[in-house]
Amino acid sequence: MNTTVQNTLSKLLKLNPESTQLSTISSGHINSTWLLTHFDQRFIVQKLNTHVFKHPAQLVSNAQLIEQHLNTKQQQNNYPLDIVKHINTCNNEYLTMLNEEPYRVLNFIEHSYSEDVVKNPAQAHQAALAFGTFASALHDFDTTTLHTVIDDFHNLTMRFEQLNTAMTNSNKSRLNRCKNDIEYCLSQLHLVSELKTIAQHLPVRVCHNDTKINNMLYCSKTHKAKAVIDLDTCMPGFLLYDFGDMVRTFCSAEAEDSTSLDKVIIRKEIFEALVKGYLAPLQPLMSNTEQSSLLLGAKIMPLMLSVRFLTDYLNNDVYFKTTHAEHNLERAQNQLALYKNILSNESWMYKILMQ
Repeated sequence: MNTTVQNTLSKLLKLNPESTQLSTISSGHINSTWLLTHFDQRFIVQKLNTHVFKHPAQLVSNAQLIEQHLNTKQQQNNYPLDIVKHINTCNNEYLTMLNEEPYRVLNFIEHSYSEDVVKNPAQAHQAALAFGTFASALHDFDTTTLHTVIDDFHNLTMRFEQLNTAMTNSNKSRLNRCKNDIEYCLSQLHLVSELKTIAQHLPVRVCHNDTKINNMLYCSKTHKAKAVIDLDTCMPGFLLYDFGDMVRTFCSAEAEDSTSLDKVIIRKEIFEALVKGYLAPLQPLMSNTEQSSLLLGAKIMPLMLSVRFLTDYLNNDVYFKTTHAEHNLERAQNQLALYKNILSNESWMYKILMQ
């Protein structure tokens, strides 16, 4: 963020620009995020990525509708977590255009911290409990009021189509480096029909759609769940996607771009804690079919992310932020390793899920 933008935002928040400090928050592949500090006041500032989010006002609208619903639940003592809230400027705007780029300001949730990799079952349980509590509180939310901020976000069929298109248009060098990975992904197309069959029997719910461990906060005093954050991709969908993304990001001891592929495995104790935490608030609301569908989500999400990372790699890295030339390919191979490990362990995973 340049100084002019920082000063303008400070003035819009009625802060003295000379007394504000800005530091980068590096987590997240998509938006640019900073911490804005003014003495004892702290705010989260984000520049939204309009390549990914074509209509940023719709994203903010969705988040505010969810925020209002959770506020009501909290007032009724039915939502114990802190809530991410948009801060309006002195112009009474929640989305500000500066240099033709959209910025928003969010409250900073004090006494909190995040993790990038789950270290132990207690962390997994608390994080899954947070996401389950979030989903449970939104079970009576009218999903038709939400905008679709990214079309076909979890459309597995379309993701394979995008991969095919990228293969056609890619330079040969990149295509050759990931040929074997692509062939394996294409051999798993049967998941598309499995999903189509079970989807007919699942309720449409509000999904977070990005249930990574670093999209929830722990309390720095109690180390229990404190808040679910990053509501940018909240849209109508099936809970199997949210559960699958938790399995994808919680259960391996390695980050999603780790190249130590032999260590990318499902940790049984973490999976058990995840299931227990997530189902605690949700199981009373779920049918057996919906509960059993969660395992399909655990398979779909790492495979879909593999396909997406490969597609972006072939498209010369236009979607996900990368730090080096092979970053997206390494991510894809990491997620394929996790997918293969899930396939070899799905028998005991299903038993834990349905017990």
